[in-house]
Amino acid sequence: MALYPVIMCGGAGTRLWPASRPSRPKQFIPLAGNRSLFQETVARVAPLAGKDGRLIVVGGLRHRDWIVEQLGELEIAAQVLLEPEARDSAAAMAAAAAWAQRHDPKAVTAFVASDHHIPDHEAFRKAVIAAAGPAAEGRVVTLGVTPTEPSQAYGYIKPSGRGLTAVDAFVEKPDRVQAQAYIDAGYLWNSGNFIVSAQALIDELARHAPGVLDAVRSALPDEGSGAVQTLGAGFAGSPRISIDYAVMEKTSRASVLEVDFAWSDLGAWDSIAASGEGDTGQHIFEDSDGCLVRAPDGVLVAALGVRNLAIVVEDDAVLVCDLSQSQGVKKIVERIKATSPRHLDFAAAPREGLAEGAVRFADWMRLKALPIWSSLGQSTSGAFSEVLSLDGRALSLPRRARVQARQIYVYANAGMNGWQGPWRCIVQRGLDRLYADYLRPDGLCRTTLTPEGVPLDETAYLYDQAFVLFALSAARSAGIQDPTLEARAVKLRDALLAQAPETGGLIEAGDHPYQSNAHMHLLEACLGWEAAGGDAGWTALADRVVDLALTKFIDAEGGFLREFFGPDWSPAAGGDGRLVEPGHQFEWAWLLARVGRLRGRAEVTAAAQRLYAYGRRGIAERPMIAMDALNDDGTVRSRRARLWPQTEWLKASLLLAETATDGERQRLMDDAATALRALWLYLTPDGLWRDKHLPQGGFLDEPAPASSFYHIAAAFGQLVETGRAEGIRGMSNIGLS
Repeated sequence: MALYPVIMCGGAGTRLWPASRPSRPKQFIPLAGNRSLFQETVARVAPLAGKDGRLIVVGGLRHRDWIVEQLGELEIAAQVLLEPEARDSAAAMAAAAAWAQRHDPKAVTAFVASDHHIPDHEAFRKAVIAAAGPAAEGRVVTLGVTPTEPSQAYGYIKPSGRGLTAVDAFVEKPDRVQAQAYIDAGYLWNSGNFIVSAQALIDELARHAPGVLDAVRSALPDEGSGAVQTLGAGFAGSPRISIDYAVMEKTSRASVLEVDFAWSDLGAWDSIAASGEGDTGQHIFEDSDGCLVRAPDGVLVAALGVRNLAIVVEDDAVLVCDLSQSQGVKKIVERIKATSPRHLDFAAAPREGLAEGAVRFADWMRLKALPIWSSLGQSTSGAFSEVLSLDGRALSLPRRARVQARQIYVYANAGMNGWQGPWRCIVQRGLDRLYADYLRPDGLCRTTLTPEGVPLDETAYLYDQAFVLFALSAARSAGIQDPTLEARAVKLRDALLAQAPETGGLIEAGDHPYQSNAHMHLLEACLGWEAAGGDAGWTALADRVVDLALTKFIDAEGGFLREFFGPDWSPAAGGDGRLVEPGHQFEWAWLLARVGRLRGRAEVTAAAQRLYAYGRRGIAERPMIAMDALNDDGTVRSRRARLWPQTEWLKASLLLAETATDGERQRLMDDAATALRALWLYLTPDGLWRDKHLPQGGFLDEPAPASSFYHIAAAFGQLVETGRAEGIRGMSNIGLS
């Protein structure tokens, strides 16, 4: 039997205004100690999962960042299910039960509220474990707390006996007189915690609330969709009903386990004060007793001659109330709705949308990046620098052919997108240097020169040849008047094919001769020459690479693309064969989506969509950026996140959105906006960038690599194309002019 603790993150906590608001409800606020109630709950219940279960969190989509950030602070993993809209506790519990049952048909779920205060973690866990046995046998067990006072804030349970026993009745929150009568009759507080097998809960929902179960099942995300999943649109079709009304008042399986540990739902300021840990901020009391004070940094609260008050200060509102009247704060909130609705919630800083980000991106390219990399990043001889330090100095390093070719592409692309800088001169000087220093007599390209321009490595890497071909195609498409462009490209292509096997993949030099990455850039070059009006040989070679991708590179069952292979193009042995790079899933998805549309090949488009979906598994949650590497089972291999995968995520989401419809199109456009925000984390205001985001946060301190500019420019180019194709407001005329 495996336990799946489920933390329910719903509820707004309106009686704790002004600290608790819809965008930051009480469970995410430190109300009784240094950690939030949600974090305390995570720490309390996560150990219950052991090695066989899993912690599940169900919360609202708008609280995604709170959930992910606070889980990250604790370094505790969980499966997060996000509700697109609130449908009360029955639907939320159904979603968690359905997810758990799919992963373990014998799963026992322990549903707990995210905002309860239970100081004795061990006692709570012992109670859950005691209830888990009967739950596994089909009982629906709730924890009933021994009352300490006739509280009007809680519902009550009438047990049929002591210990673990059947439930005779659930009753609503009473007045004080009735509450005392309940206590005298042996009733327990209803804590709202439930321990039940996933199967039993699903069975009871099917019997008593089938509409809830049907809606939730239609909304459950596909398996392997990541640690943070948003429930589908069908979730909104669930009836809005609590688990008490949907199941607990009707089921014959209900049991209650009496517990006597300290428990409070911290639902109002009086219960916060009673915890003894609710005060925050600087305050001075004079002749004042029994008061609760909460104030933000920089605010001093002084109180003179007062008793039993809650004084709660936020940046935009102050509450002063008698603690005995705390339950009445809800009335204040109702009045605020009518008189000052802007104080119902905190003003949120809007996230930059795609169109706004694209305009800012164009300005950055035109005014900062293109000028600095063509002046400080290109010598008078035409050679491009490998790196620029973050204070704008070119460093003396060996010069790789791939960087020279990529920079030629960048400035040819800039010219096609309307940049008014001297791009023709930059491209032509780069081409002259490429011809003179890198191209060998056989038409192939050597890989590296010394900083002084002396050949250092004569190896003709397929990867480098692909970028030379791509640079020549970009120069041709941009209108560079060089009659040798196509002839040089064809000579290089024919030299590659002459030394390649007649069918199948081309062989790379170096330690990994059988790889997908070099083929990816060869495909890009072929498509570039098709667009530039090249001969039929480019189409034939492009189709050869695409067919290799569909039959060898992409795993037929998993839909993901591998990096390294053996001589027969089966996965390489060991860790090399298991490597899956999210950035390359996106980059191949972008290329295959282009081919699918260009050729009218539906199976190629479908492969692109699967690659994109798999690449999404590699998106970290805090911050939302594409990580470097996964294993072929979807587990994370490297949480480092380089710049270039962000650009490939952006390109793929934009292009796939162009042919998607309805909700899928909007999801992809939202992805594009998120990817662009991810890219902005790397870009510096002066036209440079950082390359490697570290798992612990921050960036590796190193110069900006010129090689990243190719990815950045290609992403900008796709933004321009999608903006024009889709007529997106604010993007339809975006460019560099």
